[in-house]
Amino acid sequence: MRCGKMAAAAPSVPAAGAAGGCGGVRRRCQRLLYWVPVLFISSILCWSYYAYVTQLCLLTMTNIGEKVVCLVAYHIFFMLFVWSYWKTIFTLPMNPSKEFHLSYSDKESLEREPRGESQQEVLRRAAKDLPIYTRTMSGAIRYCDRCHLVKPDRCHHCSVCDKCILKMDHHCPWVNNCVGFSNYKFFLLFLAYSLLYCLFIAATDLQYFIKFWTNGLPDTQAKFHIMFLFFAAAMFSVSLSSLFGYHCWLVSKNKSTLEVFRAPIFHHRTDKNGFSLGFSKNLRQVFGDEKKYWLLPVFSSLGDGCSFPTCLVNQDPEQASTPGGLNSTCKNENHLFPAKPLRDSQSHLLTDTHSWSDIGAKAEKGKVGMSNPALTMENET
Repeated sequence: MRCGKMAAAAPSVPAAGAAGGCGGVRRRCQRLLYWVPVLFISSILCWSYYAYVTQLCLLTMTNIGEKVVCLVAYHIFFMLFVWSYWKTIFTLPMNPSKEFHLSYSDKESLEREPRGESQQEVLRRAAKDLPIYTRTMSGAIRYCDRCHLVKPDRCHHCSVCDKCILKMDHHCPWVNNCVGFSNYKFFLLFLAYSLLYCLFIAATDLQYFIKFWTNGLPDTQAKFHIMFLFFAAAMFSVSLSSLFGYHCWLVSKNKSTLEVFRAPIFHHRTDKNGFSLGFSKNLRQVFGDEKKYWLLPVFSSLGDGCSFPTCLVNQDPEQASTPGGLNSTCKNENHLFPAKPLRDSQSHLLTDTHSWSDIGAKAEKGKVGMSNPALTMENET
């Protein structure tokens, strides 16, 4: 009888393996489907290149000077567009560093304790030396039970990537990537250059689009490319202008898309402008101190994505005392800066009240624009 039971139970092992294999196939298919929007944008970009360069400039334009100017300007916009789009897609999102992950003993303690205050005590003990100031709506430590880490400020778990992403803005299907600390500047430049690309095409194609309707063009296939090129450029210009304008507003207020829908909470108090340091400092936090890198898709954002300067309405009594040099105030004297030490490239924003030329960024000067810290941060698996 025992042998019979074992023989009967044996087929369940291959069945479980088959189910796991089906799940793996399904996940691979989903990953492939995520690339469909990127392929759609890429195909439109390739067609627009053919339609503009070959059909409009080389075959339709008759003035040599107009051809040269349009081709040179077009290729500049095209190169910047493709470069920033590529960087937005293939820059790895940054994940919290090791210091935010719970130790093995803390994980065991958390599993042993019942949910509630006892678990919060474990998390408070693990987070007491971390530069975090935001809390949940109930005032608890922000903890990710999937990644087993204390969430840094402005960090959120992405359900698509299944990872915690530093300064997460949103997951964008058009780039098949999370837009966060490591590639937010690239995403902004992608919106800017794609908008300029579309506006340039629409402006230079307009006179030939009018000739199409007045029968001023020769009856060739070029006339249909010219017509659809103008329609596509004008349509994308409208949608991109609204999206780019929205993200410019976010940068000016030092907010992410997620923070607009749910304002950050500092020790039981919501402050929708908690991370705003004023327009110029907000801009520098995304684009960096070196102006020569602002318009190029190279990483120049300040900080490491784990800690951010902020104006706290009420300082958290659980935090340590303010280190020397950081006990300064914002425009509103009642708003104190964080008590925990920040990374050098972020903390100098707190005390800098002079002009752009007086920025004390010596520690970051040799690093800006050279590499993306996402390459040196430990990526979560």
